[in-house]
Amino acid sequence: MEWNIRADRPVYLQLLEQLEAAVASGAYAPGERLPGVRELAAQAGVNPNTMQRALAELETRGLVRTQRTAGRTVTDDAQAIASARRALAMRSAREFLAAAHALGLTNEEAAELLAAAIREE
Repeated sequence: MEWNIRADRPVYLQLLEQLEAAVASGAYAPGERLPGVRELAAQAGVNPNTMQRALAELETRGLVRTQRTAGRTVTDDAQAIASARRALAMRSAREFLAAAHALGLTNEEAAELLAAAIREE
């Protein structure tokens, strides 16, 4: 997994968001064992305690579970993963709308741009 950590926001939130996106997108498949905290922290170049905090929050959100002998695995709950995917997509949609509004576009103009981008895909 490629990590993108910036200085403008709390690191654990960025880790959480990137891990959540990896689970929601299927980069980590349902039931897959996640690398250990130290390994993930080394990959991301962060303190293990910071990675542990992000993973604990991911567990609270129901996207991973901890098993004593098997470490952390991605949930098998397809509904939880779909819900996370939808929430991430909605966040992106809101960011797009905020950027469009900052440019002076109306909701209708923003929707037209989005429809045009879909057609170009």
